[in-house]
Parts: sequence; C-alpha cells; structure tokens
Amino acid sequence: MTDTTTVGALDTIPRLLVRNAEIYADKPAYREKEYGIWQSWTWAETCDEIQSLALGFLTLGVNPGDHIAIIGRNRPYFYWAMVAAQSVGAVPVPLYRDAVAEEMAYVLDHCSARFVVAEDQEQVDKMIDVMDDLETLEGVVFLDPSGMRKYDKSALFDYRELQQKGRDQKADLQGELDKRLAAQDTDTTCVMLYTSGTTGRPKGVVLSNRNIIETSKGTCEFDNLVAGDSVLAYMPMAWIGDFIFSIGQAYWSGFCVGCPESPETMQADLAEIGPTYFFAPPRYFEGLLTSVQIRMEDAGRFKQWLFKVVMAHAKVIGPQLLDGKSIGLLDQVKYWLGGLLITGPLKNTLGLSRVRVGYTAGEAIGPELFDFYRSLGINLKQLYGQTEASVFITQQPDGEVRADTVGTPSPGVELRIDDRGEVFYRSPGAFVKYYKNPQSTKDTKDPEGWVATGDAGFIEKDSGHLRIIDRAKDVGKLKDGSMFAPKFVENKLKFFANVLETVVFGSDKDTCVAFINIDLTAVGNWAERNNIAYSSYQELAAHPEVYKMIQTNVEEVNASVAQDEMLSGCQVTRFLILHKELDADDGELTRTQKVRRNIIAEKYDDLICALYDGTTSISTETEVTYEDGRKGSISATLEIRDAATFARKKVAA
Repeated sequence: MTDTTTVGALDTIPRLLVRNAEIYADKPAYREKEYGIWQSWTWAETCDEIQSLALGFLTLGVNPGDHIAIIGRNRPYFYWAMVAAQSVGAVPVPLYRDAVAEEMAYVLDHCSARFVVAEDQEQVDKMIDVMDDLETLEGVVFLDPSGMRKYDKSALFDYRELQQKGRDQKADLQGELDKRLAAQDTDTTCVMLYTSGTTGRPKGVVLSNRNIIETSKGTCEFDNLVAGDSVLAYMPMAWIGDFIFSIGQAYWSGFCVGCPESPETMQADLAEIGPTYFFAPPRYFEGLLTSVQIRMEDAGRFKQWLFKVVMAHAKVIGPQLLDGKSIGLLDQVKYWLGGLLITGPLKNTLGLSRVRVGYTAGEAIGPELFDFYRSLGINLKQLYGQTEASVFITQQPDGEVRADTVGTPSPGVELRIDDRGEVFYRSPGAFVKYYKNPQSTKDTKDPEGWVATGDAGFIEKDSGHLRIIDRAKDVGKLKDGSMFAPKFVENKLKFFANVLETVVFGSDKDTCVAFINIDLTAVGNWAERNNIAYSSYQELAAHPEVYKMIQTNVEEVNASVAQDEMLSGCQVTRFLILHKELDADDGELTRTQKVRRNIIAEKYDDLICALYDGTTSISTETEVTYEDGRKGSISATLEIRDAATFARKKVAA
C-alpha cells in the first residue's frame, strides 16, 4: 500500500503529483525524444516544472473555473500544462492538433477559453486567424518560438519565459497557489474533453477528479500497473484514452510516460523505448501485420517456410502460455526456439518485446489478427469504453481473452441491457455532465446514474462477457424484417489487409451495398509485385485486377455472414471502390477516424442510388480539401460490381 500520510487524501491530480514527487522523487516521470536524443524528467523535476507553470498562469490572471485549451503533439510540456491548469483551479481542454482553425474555433467559443497553450507557429497562426471572432480568448502561450520573431507579442507568451516569471514571483504567489490547491476536492472538474462529433457538433464532456482517479485506481489494480511500468503517449491528447493512460493511470501508479519525437518516428521510438503498457486501435495492429506480411512476401523461400512453421506452432502455444495453461516440455522448447529465430526478433522490431499489458478498442478486431499478436506472446486484450465513462466500461481479465467479446465490467462498473438491446452502464467514471447542454445530459444519463452508450449488445449468460453488435442508431431492419447491422459487416471486410475502410448501406432496403476504400500500402505493394503500374490512389482503385481482388474479399465475407442466424441478410450484393480515401478534413470521418455515416450518405447520394438501380458505372465529381486548406474537386467514373451471395442460415425456432 502507498503511504499517503505525508500527502493527505489522493483525491486530485495535483495531490497525486505531490505524492509522486515525494515517494518516487528520482524515478522517471516523463521521457521525450528530441533531436534524436531521449530527454528524461524525474517526478521531482516534473513537480517543479508544473508548479513553475502554474505560478506563471497566476501572473496571467487565470481564475478558478477558466478554460485553458491545449494544442500540440504529445510532449511532456503539454501534459504539464494540463496539470498546471488544474493546480490553479482552471479546466484543461485538449484539442486535436490536426483540426482546422474553424473546428478549433467552435470548441474555443463553446467553452469560452481564456487562454491557449499551443505548440508552434502552425498552431499559433490558427489562433491568430480566429482570435478576433472569439470574445473570451485573451492570449496564446507558445512552446516553440521558431518563425515568430516578428509577431506582435502583446497577446503571445513564451512558455519557458512564463515559467521563469512564475519562479521569479514565487514568493508573492505561492500562498495563492496553495490556497487554490487546498480548495480542490474529488468533485472538482479535472478535464473537459470533446466528443468526436460522429452525428453532429462535438459535446464537451465534463469529468471530475472522482471520475478520473477512481477509474485509474481500479484499472491499475486490475492489470497490476506499478511505478516500474511505462507507456508511450502517441494518441491524440484530445482523446480520453490518452488522458487516462498518460495522466490518470500514470499519476496513480507513478509509471513513466514516453513521448515520441514526431508522429512519423513513432514506430522507431516505440522500438527504442520498449513500453510495458501499450494501447493501439485495431487499425494500428492491422497496419503492423500488413507490413509484416509485405516483408515476408518479399523474403526468400526458406525464410517464408521457417516463418510459417514457427507461426503455426506459436499460434497454438502462445495463447496457452499467456493464459497460464500447462504446456509440454517439447512444445515449450519448440516455442523457445521459434522465439529465438523468428518471434523474438519480430517483437523487437515491432517495439512490443517488453509489453506486459496491451489493449485495443474502438472497433472489432479480427480473430486472425488477435491470434497473431497473442501467438507472439503479447498479452493483447480488448476493452470497451467511451469518453463519458472515463474510458473503461468493460475489459478482458487475464485468462479470459477472446476476439468476439469486449470483456467483463471494469472495476466498479455495473451493466444492463434494455428491452431494445442498448447497453447501459453505471460507474464511478461516469461523466458529470455535457457542458452547456443539460438536455443531452438528461437524455444520456438518468437520475440514478445509468448512462446510455448508444451501442447495441448483449451479455453472455455463461461467461458474463459483453458482446457489441453495432451502434444502436445504426441497427435497423431490411425490407424483409431481418436485422441490419452495418458495422458487423464492415469490420469483417476491414479484416482484409486490402481494405482500409468501408461503409455498408441497407436499412429499409431489399439488400445491402457497400463503399470500399483500399489500403494504398498493401494494395500498392501487391501491384508492384505483379508489375501493375499506377500513378495515384484513384488509378489503382479503378484497376480491374484490384476490383477482382476486392470482389473475392467481399464474397468471402458474404459466406461468413451467411452463417450468422441473426445477420445473414446483411450480405453485400453490390459494391464500388471509392475514388478517394475517406478523410476527416472532408468531414467524412471524425478526428478519431470514425465514419460519419449520415454525412457520407448525403455527400455520395448519387453513388448509393447507382448501387441500387442496377447501374454498372457512374461518373461523379467530389469536393476535396487539400492539406493547406484549399478546396478542389476530383472527377471519376466508378465501376459497380455485383457480388455473389449465399443461402441464408435459418433462424432457429
């Protein structure tokens, strides 16, 4: 047990910081790779950095209850800014760094942000563009001064200079800081995070210290996370998962948070730092496996043969070892040799050799994908959660890991399924409210604390595991009355390395149809091996051989879907390959890469009509947004293909 007698109740993040600075003073709290060199800060140094910035915020006149937005890539300085804001009684509001100025302006206006902590010139320029339209925004604190020497600094403040100003005025301001720290408790707002806005405007989710700390405490105990663990912080800071892993659990357990040098070097930095605790969405694990498959296809015959032999054995033995089952000596020796020759070097290359606990969430993960990583000895598990739950609703206990469920209730969480099949939960992590939106709060969270997830699912009677079918609002009926659950089919299609994204339509229709995005890396590599020349995504997507390959994938999925009693009607009868990748900048995906189904249906209405009216090709023109924010359009003639379907399995009486 942690000795808390010297630091009082551990009911706020700043108090956990003080505890860690005392108990784990010389242990690493943060690491960051900069200019090719790993920098490190202990918990004692981290406490000093945060306190100096908090005092600096006081010199700016930050008041309790103010909102301070944080914009930048994962760097210790921005995690410090969030805790410094909490220390003075303000509320940190992290934003997606790749959002355009107009998207940021909505959030800044909605939360009435007084100050922004921004990374560099790019983010400062966005703030300058919208500042005149934001009545409450008074100033921007910037970390990297490059390119801003001639900027008007009347409303711009250098991060490090602000820290120094706080240190210089510590004697005068420390009393006020102590007073504000003492006034905080478990019900004080810890952070406000905005939803991804899948169906409309993002909502501000208010989370208290109780929400974050109780969730962190329970889940750290669940997976035995301790001060000796480490995590790589690379997911967007505006996402609740990053906040709970990199602040909530890190501050509760005292483990180290590593930050990569850039998004582009993340994979190499992951291999160097070797975290013991790791989270990634299924798309990340799919991408890694695709890269492995591509490398093996380019390898010599002997290496390909050895890889297949080792992986076939590892697929059987690896999961058994992770589940603590007894394994024969010969099988153990074979697995050890395989680790020496293939799986060990592969794990090291992937940066996962030290991972003790790994999680994935957000979408379903294919059984083959799941089995691959667990065969390597990586303890990959699934969790189910949302922003409103402080992430965790369910997670898989060790020894009960399966690809088709999302686990059992997380510590302190209660589950129930209503008459319509929607999943509800009640937990210490359940959000306080939606900011400035009492009606949505009332619609989502009832007076007894039950929160509607918006997802349809059921709890298995024998195991107590939760299975998610789809978003409740997306579950519908086909014309014949059978169930329509698009995500069930979409996830099966995305299990193929060739398919990056897909959107299935069919509610109130006779049959289902689909849009498909190919994975440019996987299909491009296939094209090179088969001497197929192409100059763009659009040209490759339209190639007859690519269509033939995707048609095979669709028909394999149809054969699988046909075996499901409830959802056998969801087989895809016709499909097309889109001429562009779905993009968040074009409003087709959220910043967390979730499909905005209604917007896509409206934007590509002509393509959906063509899929249903029997047309074999259609010419279309689509507006796109370039990286610099300019608008343009691309034209294409798309082929529409029929896909074979299979006899539907009859529903048992």
